[in-house]
Amino acid sequence: MTRTSPPLPAPTPAGRFGIRRNLLRPEDSDGADRVTYVELFFDLIFVFALTQLSRYLYENQSWEGALESAMLVLALWWVWVYTTWVTNWLDPAKLPVRGVVLGLSLVGFVVSVSIYESFGDRGIVFALAYSVLQLGRTAFMVLAVARHDAELRRTFVRILVWLALSSVFWIVGALLPLQYRLPLWLIALAIEYLSAGVGFWVPGLGASGIDQWDLSGPHIAERSALFVIIALGESLLVTGFAFVAKESSAASILGMLLAFGASVAMWWLYFDHSERAGAKAIAAAAEPGRIARLAYTYVHAVIIAGIVLTSVADKEVLTHPHAEMTLSTAVVLVGGPALYVVGMLLFRLVVARELLVSYLVGIGALLAAFGGAFVLTPLQLGSVTTGVLVLVAGWETVVRVRRGTDDKKAG
Repeated sequence: MTRTSPPLPAPTPAGRFGIRRNLLRPEDSDGADRVTYVELFFDLIFVFALTQLSRYLYENQSWEGALESAMLVLALWWVWVYTTWVTNWLDPAKLPVRGVVLGLSLVGFVVSVSIYESFGDRGIVFALAYSVLQLGRTAFMVLAVARHDAELRRTFVRILVWLALSSVFWIVGALLPLQYRLPLWLIALAIEYLSAGVGFWVPGLGASGIDQWDLSGPHIAERSALFVIIALGESLLVTGFAFVAKESSAASILGMLLAFGASVAMWWLYFDHSERAGAKAIAAAAEPGRIARLAYTYVHAVIIAGIVLTSVADKEVLTHPHAEMTLSTAVVLVGGPALYVVGMLLFRLVVARELLVSYLVGIGALLAAFGGAFVLTPLQLGSVTTGVLVLVAGWETVVRVRRGTDDKKAG
């Protein structure tokens, strides 16, 4: 008599470990693309973080300070992008995901309050909080999808390996003497940015193909647009604090109006047409991951950096409207708007394959303004750069209206 073994249970789609409950967003429903309130709560921590970044750059206007500030902006953006990817796949309406997002908010708040002293006494606090946020979120993602999506699990295992490597440089850089901190942190940041560019390739695990990134395009587009709003709000917050700290005068009032005008122009450039063009492009793309990686990850970092630098420029104009122009002041006043316009140019080029003449003219005008900056005061140069932003925004809108492109046909 032949003995037969009892039938084995059917294997799970992806594996036998991990969270049993399916925490992925529901497909083909209203919840698939919805931005939830807990995601917006997570974004609130970045208002304070961006304010501290602006303060740091304003008080460290040197080439080293600029490099440190740029590194911090990119690190903060990377934390936000990775978390957005996770909530793009997982459903924040489900209690475990919501709890994790709130926990990440707490750790992110620690990152925010330590940014200003990250190259001082709070370097280790910043490095540990940053690493815990990156590693903890990614580990949870691995556990959440392990039983439900094999390919997604492998992708986030790869991401976890890369982040573990970068965390070594973050923490060691904070522990060593200060002169080693910036080089090691730049290496850590380069590892994280490079990882996405090579598909998170890991020996033995290979790379994650862009075609395997089954993202919700509308969710990514809306989340990125909301972060732009947050950055613009931070810019106005910095301007408001700088204005109320001074005695009212014609120069301070004009500086405040110029700051507001620059914020309106930047808002207009993004939201009059470009935001919808990007949303339509990523929603219709056969490989939404490719657009998400290039346009909404790398290019948006340039856009956000432009807004942060412009907020520093606005404060400079309000604080020293009639001071003698210095190189650092000229770089800040022109660099912020220039970065923003370059970012918008690249964004439209990626999502709509449009090389807009208005953006090219704007970049040329800003470079010309930098050439003549040293015969101007900060208030005068700020007037020129704000005028250029308004000109570019108005030019693009006039062209769009003349072509008959209304809201329904945007993009």
